[in-house]
This record gives sequence, structure tokens and C-alpha cells, in this order.
Amino acid sequence: MAVIPRPQDGKIVRGLLREFPVTAILGPRQCGKTTLARGIKADHYFDLENPRDAALFAAPQATLESLSGLIVIDEVQRSRDLFPLIRHLVDTHRDQRYLILGSASGELLRQSADSLAGRIAFHELGGFRLGDVGADMWRRLWLRGGLPRSYTARSNEASSRWREQYVSTFLERDIPQLGIAIPAATLRRFWMMLCHYHGQVLNSSELARSFGVSDMSVWRYLEILQSAFVVRLLQPWHANLGKRLVKRPKLYLRDSGLMHSLLAVHTARDLAANNKLGASWEGFALDVTTRAIRKRNEEFFFWATHSGAEADLFWREHGRNWAVELKYTDAPRLTASMASAIKDLQLARLWVVYPGDKTYELAANATALPLVAVADPWRYTWPVRSVVGSDCGRPD
Repeated sequence: MAVIPRPQDGKIVRGLLREFPVTAILGPRQCGKTTLARGIKADHYFDLENPRDAALFAAPQATLESLSGLIVIDEVQRSRDLFPLIRHLVDTHRDQRYLILGSASGELLRQSADSLAGRIAFHELGGFRLGDVGADMWRRLWLRGGLPRSYTARSNEASSRWREQYVSTFLERDIPQLGIAIPAATLRRFWMMLCHYHGQVLNSSELARSFGVSDMSVWRYLEILQSAFVVRLLQPWHANLGKRLVKRPKLYLRDSGLMHSLLAVHTARDLAANNKLGASWEGFALDVTTRAIRKRNEEFFFWATHSGAEADLFWREHGRNWAVELKYTDAPRLTASMASAIKDLQLARLWVVYPGDKTYELAANATALPLVAVADPWRYTWPVRSVVGSDCGRPD
């Protein structure tokens, strides 16, 4: 497999390692956590999926306490009693720093928040960023998704085969290892059904009736998939605007390639003919945009009224409100819905992200913006630096 550099993620992780005694890289299986960590010079490296390293961690204190420098522990969720020990070691051994990698965010966060509060920083690593592969490769990234082996496969057919095996492994091996006793066939059917709700406001009761389970089961399954980084629930923004607002989350599958695999979409022609084309674009562009802005997932929202006005992505920064609308169209124009969002949310600016190549003004505070500009704000006219601050600087 060709190794594609990931300079922005590398810069972020190196910065966190300088500031915190413990840094965690979290993300789905096969997203490149190990490759990224091996690109950062470490003094000691342990992989808890390696039987030899796992045997060493039968007595973790004896293994770790004599070490110094940067210590990498891969698949850390396999040794769940490590977090209190790491807290003790970084408090008593000032020459130790840890880079830990994990694939199950929910359980990992709950454990580390208690044991390592104030000592740990998190970096969520997804698939390739559009800036990693080149902005002109967005169609390939959209079709295949960002998981490295899927993106770099020698053909679309090989990419599809890899993703199908990935889904099977995730359902049959990874989910049971998280302690979830749900039959793989049941969870696959549920995951496939979610594809048809991708980009929509979630109606858990309707989904439960369609699937033949309870509301509680729906939320349980969603929690599993969200914890494993394959589903995103985008929460609604509530403001007292005197309007009836949508108050249920929107649902997205996070990797467009996995969604296409579940929909049996294998080629660009398949995608163009699929009735989920627009929704697929929205989810893909949403992922590209949120990762470029670099805020935590819980800081992003959508906004919608029952009368139809909406903004696909909303966030606050520097005491001001910002929003993005995602449109799969050749030449977006200002709509009544956009004008309502600008007025009601008092937006500093609304960007309309689309798959074209021209940046142009739609109104005094609304701009049509090509997706490639989101991927490379230093090359194109998108003042992302003024929105998110110096953290979004050019990678080394």
C-alpha cells in the first residue's frame, strides 16, 4: 500500500505531545493511526495486538516504570487497567510521555477522563483529508472514502472488495470485542438501513418500527456505531428565535466509501444514478469542512425550522456565528432558506460549499465556495484562519 503523508495531523499530534504528558489518537479501525504514530520518533513502541507485547503487559508496571522518553502504546483499549498506572507514572516520572492509540472512543474516553483528567489531550484521526490526497482528487476520495487501503486500492473494484471485507470484520470481530452481544447480521441490516437515513433528521421511532426493535435498541445500536467512529449524530442548534425549531439530531455515516459499499455503489456511474447522490455529497462535504475548521464534534450543530429554513452546519467562534450550506449543484444561488438563516442566526458569514471551481459572492455576507477551497484555505479564498484562529496554520 502506498503511504500518503499526513502533515496536518502529524503537526497537530506533535504539538499536543509538547503540551501534555499523554496524547491519545482515536479513530476507526484501519484509518492510519499506527502509520501516523510510527512517523513520530518514539523511544519505545508497544502494540497490544502483538502477542509478545501483550505478554509484557501482563505486568505493565514492571514493563513501563523503568522507561524514559516517548512511549507509544497501540490498541490501548485491550488493556483497560493501564490508565490509572499511566497517571501514576507521568506524575512520578517527569521524563515519560505517552502516545496512546485506540479504536473505541466511548469506553476509552470514559476511562481516561477519570484517570487522566488534566493530563491527556485527544486527537481524532479519520480517513485521509482532502488536503492529504490533493484537492483535485476529491471525486476519488468521495467515491472510495478516506480509509487508506480503500483509497489507495489499484482499482474501484479492489477498493469495493476491501470495504466489504472491512464491514464484515468490523461486525464479526470488532463489535464483539467491545463487549456487544448483537448478531453481526442484525447490526449489518441496521447499518444498511441507516444509509437510507443518511443526511436526514433522525426519527428513532420510525427507524425502530422499520427495523422491528424498540427505540431503546435503536439508540443503543447508534451509540455503538458512534463510539466506533462510523456514525455521526449532528445535534440541532437551539435558540429562542420565536420559531418552531427542529430538535432531533441529523444522522450521517462518517465515511462515504463505507456508505457506498453498503448501498452497492462501486463506480462513479453507480453513484450518479443513485437516489442518495445528494445526501452522499452532503455527508462527504460535511466531513471535509468540519475537519478543515478543526473544532470538536460537539461544537458543531445544524439549524432548521419546521417551515423549511436551515443551515447544514453551524458553529460559534470569537463570539460570532458562522454557518455552511452544502449544495450539490453547478452554480448555487442565494435562496430564501439561506437568507432566513443569515437573518435569524445573525451570521457573520454563510459559506455555500459546492463541487465547482469558482468563488463568488451571493450576498454581502454569503459566499459560494468550491470544495477544493475548503481543503486548501491557503491556496483559495476562504478566510478560515480568521474563523478558527492560528491553530489552522499551514502544516509543516
